[in-house]
Amino acid sequence: MLSFLKKLTRLSPLTLSILLVFCGIFFYLTEIPFLELMELKTIDLRYINRGSSEAESDVVLAVIDEESIDKEGKWIWPRSKMANLVKKISGAGASVISFDIGFLEPDEKSVVKTIEDIEKNLTILDAKNRTYLADLKRSSDNDQLLADAIAESEAKVVLGYFFQMEKLHLGDLDEALSKVQKKNIRSSRYDQVKFHSEKALEAPLIEAQVANANITAISQATPYSGFFNMFPDKDGVVRWIPAIIGYADEMYAPLSLMTLSAFKDSQPLVVVAEYGVEKIQFDDITIPTDELGRIMINYRGDAQSFKHIPVTDILSGKVTENELKGKVVIVGATAIGIYDMRVTPFTSVFPGVEIHANIVDSVLRGAFLYHPTWAAVFDILAIVLAGLLLGMVLPRTGVFSGIITVSVLFFGYIFFCQYLFSSQGWILNMVYPLLVILAVYIGITVYKYLSESRQKRFIRSAFSTYLAPTVVQQLIDAPENLELGGEEREITAFFSDVQGFTSISEKLAPHELVELLNEFLTEMTNIILKHEGTVDKFEGDAIIAFYGAPNALENQAETACLTCVDMQHRLVVLREKWHREGKPELKMRIGLSTGPAVVGNMGSRNRMDYTMMGDTVNTAARLEGVNKIYGIYTLVCETTFKKASQRIWGREIDSINVVGKAEPVTVYQILGYAGDIDDTLLKMAGLYAEGLHLYRQQRWDSAIEKFDAALNLSPDDGPSKTMKDRCTRYKEEPPPPNWNGSYTMKTK
Repeated sequence: MLSFLKKLTRLSPLTLSILLVFCGIFFYLTEIPFLELMELKTIDLRYINRGSSEAESDVVLAVIDEESIDKEGKWIWPRSKMANLVKKISGAGASVISFDIGFLEPDEKSVVKTIEDIEKNLTILDAKNRTYLADLKRSSDNDQLLADAIAESEAKVVLGYFFQMEKLHLGDLDEALSKVQKKNIRSSRYDQVKFHSEKALEAPLIEAQVANANITAISQATPYSGFFNMFPDKDGVVRWIPAIIGYADEMYAPLSLMTLSAFKDSQPLVVVAEYGVEKIQFDDITIPTDELGRIMINYRGDAQSFKHIPVTDILSGKVTENELKGKVVIVGATAIGIYDMRVTPFTSVFPGVEIHANIVDSVLRGAFLYHPTWAAVFDILAIVLAGLLLGMVLPRTGVFSGIITVSVLFFGYIFFCQYLFSSQGWILNMVYPLLVILAVYIGITVYKYLSESRQKRFIRSAFSTYLAPTVVQQLIDAPENLELGGEEREITAFFSDVQGFTSISEKLAPHELVELLNEFLTEMTNIILKHEGTVDKFEGDAIIAFYGAPNALENQAETACLTCVDMQHRLVVLREKWHREGKPELKMRIGLSTGPAVVGNMGSRNRMDYTMMGDTVNTAARLEGVNKIYGIYTLVCETTFKKASQRIWGREIDSINVVGKAEPVTVYQILGYAGDIDDTLLKMAGLYAEGLHLYRQQRWDSAIEKFDAALNLSPDDGPSKTMKDRCTRYKEEPPPPNWNGSYTMKTK
């Protein structure tokens, strides 16, 4: 996997996008089952987002609901009741009565059997009695009553039946029965079929194995019938109905289309091309199908989008003539117990009879859902254009703009497909173009991440050996900064040196010296980095660093001073350790100066160094050396001390004229954290300050008294010793008349 990702970064983003586009086209053409299922779910969402249609319809439903079962009795009802229903609906002026119910077995005729037994056992019957029994038998034959009602109905009646699709127990079928069944469904056969070519004769169709027709008496009562088979998709949702089922080398029509045929008094025409079914044609209506002859159901909405009239209300005469006149009335069951419920995009409990109503209604309105003939070309074109567009745009965008670009394209395509679905009934593929959009975005994001990681590894490897980690991180975050040049900003420069290192190095073997120096530099550097300082370089035992670049610090002067305090505290601990180990006890002098300086990448184009330059830097270097004069270890300029006086405590040492500067520099010693200073040190520092004031007034004897008093409290105080000696010399050789109280350095 790692090897593959490395190879991935060698491709250009556009090449990677083209590769992903080809993968998307391949998946589209091979129809990955999971992705196909996802596509079906997007179609469901398009239904829901489109909402329900409020248009008037010529279709109403006569439903066998819970109320009807409560009032008319337990289902299945006798055919005489169904005959009465036909008469009621026909009498109300309905145009078509369509049954989503099959009359597949003879009704139980207990009365007829009794009459037949009477006729058989009574040998002596006059003509009058025989006529009476014959009339009685006919009026008691429920199947015949229904057949007569259908035949005499002014409304055209369409019967429903179903096909058995599975190859089960075919050997048990009686050949004579099969002929009868075929004869009984003849009224649903397509009489008009147009084939484009001889090859079209071999086009695939949905094939049935057995017909389960209505009984002969009822079947022969009407010239209209149709199958009511429905086939859910793999997820159980009914989105299509077959407009054609092949059986015994014939093509048969569904209940919904035969209902339309009866309503429009027009025979449907099937057009078959080489690839499969092309369309179903009525006189003035073309119904689009897929190659298997399936019609996508254009649902008006959730259940009861059509008017539901309980059958019991029709039988009891509660329905007005206007509710049924001129309508297509589809009779079916909606009672949950009868179990004619389907799963649709809108709900998991949807009456099967209402699916037929949706087909009839959508054809009458000319509102179809279908894949246009150019849909496949468009889908592939959408995959290609989306992938290539992102492949060219994303490499040139940042994270936020890239997300915006992908979001606009992703959701824009969704809205585009939804608009065409809602307004035109066109179904365009969503999943594969959207999948390519996401794949290209993720692919290029991963590509950019891997490429940037490789670049970061290169920068870290190339520069970490001689640049501070903070500087390396800055270069990683902004590689464009790898160029010559710098910027002026305020920094605090840090210079340190080990006291007497030359003599120490002469006493140690090379490996001992390196070991000691590495330990010292590591400990001190860690403290600098802890306080977010930038280590510029090491020069032997010297450390050069600065604060305030490249990373800005809220109070760099105070931070630098805290660093110095922590360093000197750590050296106390290290000296105890080195003493126990018999090693030299290192002491370090530090100089700090805060002010403007130029920082940046300086050097040649082949070798750069992130460093600092300017008077502030020179001053810090001079102050490190000035420590020797006063016998102390941390000196800072006045600017640094005034900006860092909140958490640290120190004292003014002197005003000096350093080499290279015209104006004197007031210097301060950092003594420690403000909370760690004891009363003795405070008193000593106060006496030193008084002596310094007298010294500048050239009151040498009084100044010496104060410095002596300070030394009584702290005999090792270097500045007091230095200033006492200086006062003694000035008593003998006074400074010039224009002396300003500052001491002039003779060397750097």
